[in-house]
Amino acid sequence: MSITAVLCVRNEAAFLLDWLAWHRSVGISDFVVVSNECDDGTDTMLDRLEVLGWLTHIRNAPPYGKGGIQFSGLKLAGKTEAVKRADWLVAVDIDEFVNVHVGDRTLPALIGALPEATAITLTWRNFGNAGFVAYDDRPLPLQFTRAGPRPLLWPWRAAMFKTLYRNDKTYRNLGVHRPRNPVEDRISEARWYDGNGAALPPDMATGRIFSDYRLPQHGLVQLNHYPLGAVESYVLKADRGRAVHSAEMLGLDYWVERNLNTEEDTSALSLWDRAAPIRAELESDPELARYHAAAVAWRRNRFRDLLTEDRYRDLYGRLLMTPPSQPLSDPAVERLTRAALYRPETGEESS
Repeated sequence: MSITAVLCVRNEAAFLLDWLAWHRSVGISDFVVVSNECDDGTDTMLDRLEVLGWLTHIRNAPPYGKGGIQFSGLKLAGKTEAVKRADWLVAVDIDEFVNVHVGDRTLPALIGALPEATAITLTWRNFGNAGFVAYDDRPLPLQFTRAGPRPLLWPWRAAMFKTLYRNDKTYRNLGVHRPRNPVEDRISEARWYDGNGAALPPDMATGRIFSDYRLPQHGLVQLNHYPLGAVESYVLKADRGRAVHSAEMLGLDYWVERNLNTEEDTSALSLWDRAAPIRAELESDPELARYHAAAVAWRRNRFRDLLTEDRYRDLYGRLLMTPPSQPLSDPAVERLTRAALYRPETGEESS
């Protein structure tokens, strides 16, 4: 089967070869990568990868339209042959790594384990910063192995997912978290399953972007999410801007909600053994090796320059001052949940 992954990037060339090697090793057959106004050579590296037959590269430039950078990029990706001809599709970010737990730990094995599924939710497991300050040129899954507890009842954003779905024309468009614009006379045939192998109710085919965080989600697959990285990398991420809400600068709020490090999860480490030879093959190309080294240097130089600006220096200092986050107590979670469900106009909680 063919599985196409769609990726949107800006100034992330230093992570690109690791990410591609990982996802080829877990069964992605085709890649469509959209670059957005890059300063670190990401677009040049992607041009080379396209010449080598690794992917389809699309340059996305402003104006981005009402949907913003990521939605406009996905719209462009949807027009490519690699998306149109794929048996399965998934939109994934550069800080997300698919971690399959069934069979030979590939996406085809996951699909084989859920033969009735037309869509499978890949629910995040967010990995915290774990005290790393300096950026290190190593694969993210090898560096960050501390995450929050399971189940994690707050914040609900920790249970967001990406969707691996059959390209059977039930949905017209790619989406950031889930396919969009279902075809009305086909949507009733959609069969959604979660990452634990449980069938989801019919309304999931048109509804949420987060899983039921009260239930196990990762028995068959989890999406390892490394949203923070080292402190230096987070400052660079703030400089890059949000993927969807590009006008908003990342701050302590985003960091605090995701910097949970109470449990160790090393389930991804052995998967790098299969990705490492692919990664080495990529860097055996002299041009790719040169672009990667230049991107690593760019990150270090860019961080040095950002520290000369008040807002980035302040952010860096605050991050260093902020201790690791702790999971909320059950009573605190209950209070927040009840407040979210309460409807003042009726004086009752919503279902």
